[in-house]
Amino acid sequence: MTTNIIVRTATAADIHYAETITTEMAESAKARGTGIAKRSPDYIQQKMEEGKAVIALTPEGTWVGFCYIESWEHEKFVANSGLIVSPAFRKTGVATEIKRKVFELSRKKYPDAKIFGLTTGLAVMKINSDLGYEPVTYNQLTNDDQFWKGCQSCVNYEILMSKNRQNCMCTAMLYDPVEKAKEAEAKKLREATPQNYWGRDLRKDNKVFDRWVRFKQFVLLKGWKKKDENTSNEKRSSILSFLFFW
Repeated sequence: MTTNIIVRTATAADIHYAETITTEMAESAKARGTGIAKRSPDYIQQKMEEGKAVIALTPEGTWVGFCYIESWEHEKFVANSGLIVSPAFRKTGVATEIKRKVFELSRKKYPDAKIFGLTTGLAVMKINSDLGYEPVTYNQLTNDDQFWKGCQSCVNYEILMSKNRQNCMCTAMLYDPVEKAKEAEAKKLREATPQNYWGRDLRKDNKVFDRWVRFKQFVLLKGWKKKDENTSNEKRSSILSFLFFW
């Protein structure tokens, strides 16, 4: 990414960029030939004033990119929407940085919310995947009618409605903080679970686990160390016998 690009939370001082942002959103969708939920400059300004958007700028104040946050079902779901980068700054890595920043902002403002997105862009899918999103079916997203009304300006809206809002051209991706916490805890437990030489889970095999604990106690109490070159073969044998046959 161009090192001098500033990526930060947007503020009310940035509202003069709103017209440029919405124009580029529409032009980009037209060039790709894909749909996008249309947003007005007033709506973008509102997101900036609420501190629910991320903007990228050059030090000189040239607009580079943008993305904003929406919440649904009493903040149960959060969407990072409207990612757009100025054509002059594409393929610089700035989109990844914007997505990372808006993801962090979403987690800070809505720590318990499921974060989701709908996109037709492969690059966005890759960024989402790196952040921990997973592809899901539409029925795992919000049921809020207001969210789906936002798709009315999309060229694929008829397809969406013909599928009863269960499928469309966009790919749905979801970050579930509850599931991520479970995965992290499971990983922590796996890493903390002692394994013997045969890969057996010693916490599930009480007899072997008991021997393993006693062996540790024996070594600690006797002060035996492998690096002690004076340890006799007889002593080593007695320790191994204690571990496996006692």
